[in-house]
Amino acid sequence: MTVMFERSFLVTLALIVIIAPKFSAARMEGCPQCKTDKTEITQLIKQADRLHAEFKPREGAAELQKVLQVEPRNVEALAKLSRAHIDIGDAIPKTYPDWKEWRIQEYRKAESYARQAIKADPDSTWGYFYVAASLGTIAEVLPVAKQIEMAEEIRHATEKAIALDPRNGFAYHIYGVWHRRMAEIGETRRVAVSLWYGRSLPKGDLDKSVEFLKKALSINPNVIVSRLELARSYAAREEWSEARAQLKTVAELAVKYSDDVQHKQKALELFEEIKDH
Repeated sequence: MTVMFERSFLVTLALIVIIAPKFSAARMEGCPQCKTDKTEITQLIKQADRLHAEFKPREGAAELQKVLQVEPRNVEALAKLSRAHIDIGDAIPKTYPDWKEWRIQEYRKAESYARQAIKADPDSTWGYFYVAASLGTIAEVLPVAKQIEMAEEIRHATEKAIALDPRNGFAYHIYGVWHRRMAEIGETRRVAVSLWYGRSLPKGDLDKSVEFLKKALSINPNVIVSRLELARSYAAREEWSEARAQLKTVAELAVKYSDDVQHKQKALELFEEIKDH
């Protein structure tokens, strides 16, 4: 019996708290305006985080734009603006006219802010993470051939995010899903696309998919979507009991992120699909 899975390139609702850039004492000393600006920035980012936790990405993005008016190269604000526009794009319903185009428009904004974050701080794990996340969400609404075309850049950005911070569990999540998605590409399609683009395609590995998703959960054990994706990777390896165990855990976890309700429903559907294996 063939098990059908939703092939999401990655899940993007990661709800990440990013450490604010540090200001040196020398910069702050003797600069009352700097102290005022820093206080204002801190308050705006806290407000944006609160709105994000309330699933209000547009309102949060407005607060982050105010940060950029004070400090245009604030890495935290740029990264969180990328996060906000991914969330805004994800919230556009498929029943909406031209929903794909509207989503891509938001995801491109997310990509732009992520690249600005990298320019502002080339050592920021979150800049690279959000490049990978935004490209992944763009790929998700494009044909498979386009997804494959973008795969190498997504892998590069993800590997860079991990290299900059080996404790970035959300980057491991992306890499785990990436490996499964690449592994699921059939050989016939792989050869055809290779001939079309004139280069070999990156290959995924289901064992690495499980490894990276387990790593993501070792860092962030209560992220529902990571458990769902790990269950999908176990199922792809036909390790049914392990897959069911992860899906049962999903049912026990509290909703924390804006798409968690959807992920819980998908976990239930997958459990029903594989319960007799």
